[in-house]
Amino acid sequence: MSAIVNWNVDPVIFMITDSFPLKYYGALFAIGLLLGYYILRKIYKKEHQSLENLDSLLVYVIVGTILGARLGHCLFYEPDYFFKHPIEILLPIQKIAGTYQFVGYSGLASHGGTIGVLIAIILYCRKFKVQLFWLLDRMAVGVPVSGAFIRFGNFMNSEIYGKPTNGNWGVVFQRDDLIPRHPTQLYEAFAYLLICGILYFMYKSESIRKSQGLIFGCFLTLLFLARFIIEFFKENQESFEDNMIINMGQILSIPFILIGLALIVWKSRANNNTLNIDNV
Repeated sequence: MSAIVNWNVDPVIFMITDSFPLKYYGALFAIGLLLGYYILRKIYKKEHQSLENLDSLLVYVIVGTILGARLGHCLFYEPDYFFKHPIEILLPIQKIAGTYQFVGYSGLASHGGTIGVLIAIILYCRKFKVQLFWLLDRMAVGVPVSGAFIRFGNFMNSEIYGKPTNGNWGVVFQRDDLIPRHPTQLYEAFAYLLICGILYFMYKSESIRKSQGLIFGCFLTLLFLARFIIEFFKENQESFEDNMIINMGQILSIPFILIGLALIVWKSRANNNTLNIDNV
């Protein structure tokens, strides 16, 4: 029995103007960020925290995500091209047939986005006097939802797909070829939603919440471990990765996994020491 899905969706929802399209990717990216913000807002209300500076946090996160993801793609995947075309790094344009045309941000790297968000959060915490790990723990619950919707956007774009399944199942991304492939965008999206559920379950535990940084450590470990594993089923994004034992996405995931594991060990030991002192 064949289980092949033929996928040929136009990535453009409609044209706002003759040269400015509204794409599924951009719309889903925005929806994902807003859903993550909504989850954090619910957490703030539950803990009777002030919502006064939460809108400012959204601005910090959006700017950090876009700048980090864009710079990450340019530096990690196509440095030679963008060093020669620096204007295209931050502007959504590309020189085609001798003239610059609006093309949108077609190159965004999730690892760069993570770094950008972390820098933005650190700056936010310094300005608004918020405890860093307290905020990171709570943001970790909502961020995977944002990541899931970004991957749904990749699926709608028929990009970042997987290797051939070599069987009678898979998704045929007809805009590129007629080969059944692993829908790795969906693998990642549903993995992120599962991680969101796990982290929310952890957040509900008062003892885990008290150990600030533990939830964030689990977030880094689970999310980037899932990314590392799924990369084995994914086509390389750039040709230079073809001669590598593991690809760039996996290499960039390793530091995040190690940092996450270190946080888990550190915060778990600190939590156990606190419990032992309380029992004396």
